[in-house]
Amino acid sequence: MQVKYALLALSLAAPLGLADEAKLNLQLDHISVSGLSSGGYMANQFHVAYSDWVDKVGIVAGGPYFCAQGSIKTALEQCVNKVLSPIPLADLQDTASRYAQEGKIAPLNNLKNSKVWLFHGTKDTKVVAQVSDGLYQQYVQWSGKENVHYVNDKEFAHLFPTLDTGSECAESVSPFIGNCQYDTAGNMFVFLFDNLQSRSPSPSGKLIELNQHQLGGDTASTLADTGYAYVPPSCAQGEVCSLHISFHGCNQNAQSVGTQYAEQAGINNWAENNHMVVLYPQTKNSTFMPLNPQGCWDWWGYADADYATQKGQQITAVKSIALALKQYPLK
Repeated sequence: MQVKYALLALSLAAPLGLADEAKLNLQLDHISVSGLSSGGYMANQFHVAYSDWVDKVGIVAGGPYFCAQGSIKTALEQCVNKVLSPIPLADLQDTASRYAQEGKIAPLNNLKNSKVWLFHGTKDTKVVAQVSDGLYQQYVQWSGKENVHYVNDKEFAHLFPTLDTGSECAESVSPFIGNCQYDTAGNMFVFLFDNLQSRSPSPSGKLIELNQHQLGGDTASTLADTGYAYVPPSCAQGEVCSLHISFHGCNQNAQSVGTQYAEQAGINNWAENNHMVVLYPQTKNSTFMPLNPQGCWDWWGYADADYATQKGQQITAVKSIALALKQYPLK
């Protein structure tokens, strides 16, 4: 893949005389999202918060919406590598319903129109099967069994499985991308999208660099300075393109593994011929408050109490960054 870095935020600050410069021709009526682990939790939160906008989601090793209930203690006891007491799915449903009634998330009936692809490896000990099973049960209730596909029979560890890139598939080690002879991105996209074009073996687009703090404003304070987006050649040439957002996992942000998730997860291979820009937002590690030493996405409330709603800082920031991509100038 050809990698080119460009500061999108600088282009937005250009003189008004450049206003007519051609921009990315993004179709943003509906978008899709995906994620691994904490990124899976965030993909779910983003989907539920904006189910009137996001209608396709793929999640690897994630758990139910609002599983942590705003508590790191609950997160550790019920939502990752152990489930000390049953996950209260009915209570989580009540919370989601209340949030929808209060206008904090989109109406839940939008989820009936969503397609959902879920994955959990049988050798995953970081997020146990009961947790991902809970997410499956939740989505079946919301979207209907016919719209939810759950892959849970592969002997893979806690990582993002690929055809031929990454570490040994049975081990969960950095950068948490596994050489599993299994195309997660492809299987996910085939279920989520109709009329999908073939996979590109060698994506030739550009990975552009985004100033997340400028684009996301104050709500991006827990994000890294820099995020990324993959732009296929067709999109760079002005063709109409869709948007997919993919959220990395803990210890998988650029601060930890560079651009490996953005370049090696296999998503760009499918974006290439399907006229799809892929946004890879990035967290930052923090050993101070708000505490986030592993660079996880906020699915337990370290950034703010509204983390799982449209008012959540990270959800708001990522949405702002996504919408700003329409202003990226073609060159």
